[in-house]
Amino acid sequence: MRGIVLACGNTQSPLITDGDGFEVRRVSERPGKAEVDPLLADLGDRRLVVVGTDGDLNAVALRLLRTERLTEVVVGYVPVSPKSQVAELWGLPTDLGRALDLARTGDADRVPLVRDDVGGVLVGLGSLGPVRGVGYCDDTVVLRGPASRLEVTPDPDGGAGLVVRVVQRRLLGRKTTTTTGRAFQLGCVPAHVESDGHAHPRPMSKWTWYRHTEDLRLVRGMR
Repeated sequence: MRGIVLACGNTQSPLITDGDGFEVRRVSERPGKAEVDPLLADLGDRRLVVVGTDGDLNAVALRLLRTERLTEVVVGYVPVSPKSQVAELWGLPTDLGRALDLARTGDADRVPLVRDDVGGVLVGLGSLGPVRGVGYCDDTVVLRGPASRLEVTPDPDGGAGLVVRVVQRRLLGRKTTTTTGRAFQLGCVPAHVESDGHAHPRPMSKWTWYRHTEDLRLVRGMR
């Protein structure tokens, strides 16, 4: 097995070294076109391992989408945070050593890649809130009025593409409604949006997440 390890941001560990057919490239936090695209051009049939945050993986997935390499490149992910939503969603280890072993040698599965209507992608958790508006998951009304929080993730159970959770606080706790579908659309009083830990720069009155036509080839299982 051969590949490139992208060590994103200030990622530091004696375990992240060249060897066993992998070369380490250090890139910035949430690396963009200037850093990622030249590496993809030289990648060939090797796999790409991202060591960083969910936001770093998001940035790399976006470059794979933009360069039309989603169907070709196998991506391993090594989360640096034990609270990684991507790791929780897809059952990935958060121990650095185990995660590196899996990312380098494991088998890839095709998992849904979710896009938004402002040119971004979602690989883990997207959220809005508090929010007041009307939201649809495909043809189903999932929100009409206020909610404490809206959460969207790719669907880990092989469904149409994504999972929408609407959280509403009540006097005696909270109520969470879960719906699955291919797309989620929201019109609302301007609300804050966050995708994979990265906040959108301004409040939005409309937002859409939907499943892309091609999946992300994410390493999930051991050989």
